[in-house]
Amino acid sequence: MKIKAISLVSGGLDSTLATKVVLEQGVDVIAANFVSPFCRCDKGRSHARSAGGPKEGEGGCRHEAKFVSEQLGIPLKIVNVTKDFLEVLKSPKHGYGSHINPCIDCRILMLKKARQLMDELGAKFLITGEVLGQRPMSQRRDAMHIIEREAGVKGLVLRPLSAQLLEPTLAETEGWVDRQKLLNICGRSRKPQMKLAEDYHIKDYPCPAGGCLLTDPAFSLRIKDLIDHDELTMEDIQLLNHGRYFRLSGKTKLVVGKNQHENEGLESLVAPGDYLFYPAHDDAGASGLGRGDFSRDDMVRLAAGITARYFDAARNSGEVAVSIKRGPEVQTLTVTPLPDEETKKYLI
Repeated sequence: MKIKAISLVSGGLDSTLATKVVLEQGVDVIAANFVSPFCRCDKGRSHARSAGGPKEGEGGCRHEAKFVSEQLGIPLKIVNVTKDFLEVLKSPKHGYGSHINPCIDCRILMLKKARQLMDELGAKFLITGEVLGQRPMSQRRDAMHIIEREAGVKGLVLRPLSAQLLEPTLAETEGWVDRQKLLNICGRSRKPQMKLAEDYHIKDYPCPAGGCLLTDPAFSLRIKDLIDHDELTMEDIQLLNHGRYFRLSGKTKLVVGKNQHENEGLESLVAPGDYLFYPAHDDAGASGLGRGDFSRDDMVRLAAGITARYFDAARNSGEVAVSIKRGPEVQTLTVTPLPDEETKKYLI
């Protein structure tokens, strides 16, 4: 009977290659994709920032992992870890990276979930596409040891792309894989992986280095704002990819679209109690979604004034008409668009 392994497949090139290397040794591999709303694999077939934004249990990587599993001819298990990950993101034990990326704690969570899946499916070891020294926070040798220990998977994680530079794992010492057929890739260069992809005739890989939105400076500031205001929910995270983000008060925020695509995305995310601001009289311009406490008239006028700043009509008129929709009710308010310098005070 073949030895069975679980491969953590993100949809990126590294995890694809790591899986292929082990498949070439006759191991029965099952792909596992752990869903997060922060993937930014956005080439071709899918996009984590598509209309409507990332939804719970969806995202670019999930679709790319499906594509990879089909190309490699192996089964795929999708595991939704969004709820657990958001708790990690609020207060990671090992801190954040250069922005608000909790890479070590994220990796621990993924490997804990992978261990559970390994036990459920009768697998003997885990496979990852990690490359020693590629990512400064989680792919250092000492960080790998911490992650394995805290995830309860010490000795069970085979990293085929760097295995010859690391201590032998259970898969190697038991002879389930031949260590001599594993690789010794190290560092941040992508050239060895791209050469290996060429050797394996893997041509349509979606995102060579993968990626996480939490390493994006602008996106990280918005996530931090949600955490600081105790608003880190999927419903609020979905707003963050739709244009300009404004913090109006401790309990109130506004998102204003930059184009028609983003306007439509915002309109699709309107929840009960939200305010939708848009040009009256079918004029051209941005849509704004206001969420939170709009009980004061001055807060409604502030949101309307910021949104109106991005109406086409604002260029030629001192005042513009804004339609404000809340539930089935629509009212029209005439406001003076907020000046640029004032608008920037609220922009995150």
